Amino acid sequence: MRNAADKAVDAQQAIPFSLRVAAAIGWRFLVLAGVLWVLGKVFNELRVVVVPVGVALLLSALLAPAVDKLVTWRVPRGLATVLVLVGGLAVVGGVLTFVINAFIRGLPDMRERVAESINAIQDWLKNGPPHLTQDQLSGYVEKFLESLKSNQEAITSGALTTAGTVGELLTGMLLALFTLIFFLYDGRGIWSFLVRLLPGHVRARTAVAGSRGFASLVGYVRATAMVAVVDAVGIGIGLWAIGVPLAVPLAALVFLGGFVPIVGALISGSVAVLVALVTSGVVPALLVLAVVLAVQQLEGHVLQPLLLGRAVQLHPLSVVLGITVGASLAGIAGALLSVPLIAVSNAVVRSLASGEGTRPSEVDALEPEEAEPDEPKEARDGVAPPRNAP
Repeated sequence: MRNAADKAVDAQQAIPFSLRVAAAIGWRFLVLAGVLWVLGKVFNELRVVVVPVGVALLLSALLAPAVDKLVTWRVPRGLATVLVLVGGLAVVGGVLTFVINAFIRGLPDMRERVAESINAIQDWLKNGPPHLTQDQLSGYVEKFLESLKSNQEAITSGALTTAGTVGELLTGMLLALFTLIFFLYDGRGIWSFLVRLLPGHVRARTAVAGSRGFASLVGYVRATAMVAVVDAVGIGIGLWAIGVPLAVPLAALVFLGGFVPIVGALISGSVAVLVALVTSGVVPALLVLAVVLAVQQLEGHVLQPLLLGRAVQLHPLSVVLGITVGASLAGIAGALLSVPLIAVSNAVVRSLASGEGTRPSEVDALEPEEAEPDEPKEARDGVAPPRNAP
C-alpha cells in the first residue's frame, strides 16, 4: 500500500504544475458551462413564464417606491397598489393614444413625401449616372412583383407565426400584470418566504444581498427611464425643428429604445435618420444624424454617470455582450432583461463578497444608494484588513 501511495504521489508530481492548474480550471469551467447550458434550456422552455415575471419585476422596481410613499401617507397598501396601477395604466394608455393619433395624422404627409422621394429616385436612375430606360425600370418592378408572388407561401406562414406571437404577447401581458399586482402588494413577504427556504446560516447574508440587488434594479430602472425621456425629448425637438414628419412617433420609438442600452438607442436613432432620408432628403437626414449623435453623447458622458450610481454602473463591453446573449436566447425580451439582470447580479455578488452580515431590515431595498455594500470598518478607517480576515 505504501509503495502504491508513493507511486501515485510521484505520478502527480511528474505532471507539470501549470498543467494541473489548467486541468482544475478546465473541469470547473466545463461544469459551469453545463450549468449555464441547462439554465438556458430551462429558460427557453419556460420563457412564456420567465419573461412576463421579469417584466413585472422591472415594473415593480419602477412603481414600488410610489406605493411605499402612499403607504407612509397612511393609505392602505391594497388601495395604494390599485391607485399606482390605475395611474400607471392611464399614463401608458394616454401616451399610446397620443402617439397613435399623431402617427395617423402624419401618415398622409409621409405618404406624399415618400412618393416624391420615389419619383426623385426614378428620375435619378433614368437621368443620372445609371441611365436606365423606362423598360429596364419596368422590368425590375415586374421581377420584384414576381418575387413576392413566388414567396407568398413563406410570407403567409410568417403572418400566421406573427399571429401566434401576438397571442403569446397578450398572454404574457396578462401574466405580467397579475404578477405585478402581487409584487407591489406583498413583494417583501414573497422575498421573505423565498429566503426562509434556505439554510439558516445563509439567510441573513442572502436577504441583504437580495435587498441590495433590488435597490440596484430600482436605481437602474429609474435612471434608464429618465435617460430615455431626455433622449426622446431632445431627438423629438430636433426632428420637429428640422421638419421631419412623424416626429412624435419617432420620439416615442426613441423612448422605448432607450430601455435597451446602446443597441436600442442606435437602432431607434437609425430609424429616425432613415425616415428623414426617405421623406426629406440627404441634408435633413445628416442634420438628424447630428442631433442623434449629440443627444447620445450627452447621454453617455453626462446623464448616465450622473444618474447611475457606482453600484449600478456597468462596463460597456458587459452591456453589449449581455444584450447579445439575451437577444439570442429570447429576442427583444432577452435584450430588455439582460442588462438589469447583470446590474442586479453585480450588486448581489458585491454584497456576498464583502461578507457583510447586517440585518435585512437595515437595508432599504427601494433606495438605490443601498445597492452599494457597506465597507468594512478597517477600510473606512483607512486600514487594510488582514489577509485572513473573513
